[in-house]
Amino acid sequence: MSPETAPPAATPPPGTAPASGAAGPESAGAPAVPEPAPASAPRGAPPPTDGDLLTPLPVPRSAPEHERRYDVDLLRLLASCAVIVSHVSASFIAAVDRREENGPSAYWIGHIGDAALAFAVPVFFAIAGWAVLMGAPPRDSSRMWQRVVRNGTPLFVWTGAYLAWAWLRDRNDAPMTDLAVDGIFGSVQPAYHLWFMYAYIPIVMALGFVVLMRGNQRPWSLGVALLVLAGLPHLLATAGEITGWNPPPVGWGFGTYSVIYAIGGALVLAHPRRMPPLVLRLAGPVFVLSVAGIVWWDTQVHYVIPNAHPFVALSTLSLLVLVARVRVPERWRPALARYANAAMGAYMVHILFVEELVTRAISEDAGAFVTLGTLLSMGALTVVLAYAASLAWGKLGLRRWLG
Repeated sequence: MSPETAPPAATPPPGTAPASGAAGPESAGAPAVPEPAPASAPRGAPPPTDGDLLTPLPVPRSAPEHERRYDVDLLRLLASCAVIVSHVSASFIAAVDRREENGPSAYWIGHIGDAALAFAVPVFFAIAGWAVLMGAPPRDSSRMWQRVVRNGTPLFVWTGAYLAWAWLRDRNDAPMTDLAVDGIFGSVQPAYHLWFMYAYIPIVMALGFVVLMRGNQRPWSLGVALLVLAGLPHLLATAGEITGWNPPPVGWGFGTYSVIYAIGGALVLAHPRRMPPLVLRLAGPVFVLSVAGIVWWDTQVHYVIPNAHPFVALSTLSLLVLVARVRVPERWRPALARYANAAMGAYMVHILFVEELVTRAISEDAGAFVTLGTLLSMGALTVVLAYAASLAWGKLGLRRWLG
C-alpha cells in the first residue's frame, strides 16, 4: 500500500516561456506551447495555486452519500446468520469428536451445514472493504478512530463477559487473570469466535489509512498504530527474552487472503448495477459445486478448511454476485436495516446460546431426519435468541458497548 503520489507542480500561464534559460522551441522563435491544465480542471481554467494543490482529493464512492445500500444490509444479515448457524453445525461435528463412526448422521449433517455457510467470514471482510473504500470512506483520522473504537469496545467487553461466564461455570482452562491478559493480544477460550475482530479492526485501519492518504491527508496516528500492531509480536518476544516473561500469542493482524476479500468485495459491491444474466445463472451452480468441494476437503483432507481456500473463495464470490445490487422491496427495508444494525451484537452473543443450549440438544445416536431437524431448529432458535438480545440492548442504548 503506497500513498498517493504528489500532484504536479503549478504551471506557468499559457503562452509564456519557461523561466529557465535552456534552449528549446521557445528560444528558437517558435510560439510557446501552453502546458495543459490538470485533468480535473475545466478547459480554460487558470493554473492551480499552492492552496489548490493542498486541497484533499474527493474520495470515490459507489453510491450517493446519503443512499443506503439495502443489498449490503442483506449481505450483512446473511453473513451474521450464517456464522451463527455454522457454529451450531460445528457443534454436531464436535459432539462426535470429528469421527464418523461416533455418529454418522451428526458427522455428515454437521459438515454439510458448516460447508454451506463457509462464506460468512469472507463476506464480512468484503463488506468491510467496501464500506471503507467505497461505501462510507472516512473523511479524517478522527472519523477513522471512531470506527476503531466502535468495533474495539464490544470486543473487549464481550471478552470479559465470556471469561466471567466461563468462570462462573468453572469452564476456564486457565486462571481468569491470565486469560484476561491474553485477551488483550488475541482471542481466548471461551470467546474463540472473536478471533475475527483481531483481523477485522486492523484491516479497517489499514484501508482507512490508504483512503486518507489518497485524500492528501496525513493520518500519523493511524500510521503509528499500524506500525505498533505490525511489530507487536516481535516487541513482546524481545521483552520475553530480556525479562524471562512468557508472552501471549498475538492475534492482531491479517493475512493476504483477508485483504483480497476486502478489496475484491469492494470491487464487486461497487459495481453500478446487477451482474449480467449469464453470470447470475452461473453463480448458483458454482456455489453448489464449491460447497461440495468444501465438504470433501473437510471430511477427506483436513477440518477446518482455510478461509483462503479456492473452494471458500468461489462460494463467497458466488454469493456476492447473487446478492449485490439486488433490489429489496420498499416494505422490507425498515426491518432489514434494523436487523442489519443488530448483526454485530448477535454475532458477539450467540456463542452463549450455542454452548448452553445447542450442545445439550445433540444426540450422537439419532438418525438422519432427527439430526437434521435438531440442527435446523437449534440453528433457528440460536439466531432468534441472539438477535432478540441484540435488539433489546439496542433499545436500551447499549449498542456502543455490546455491539
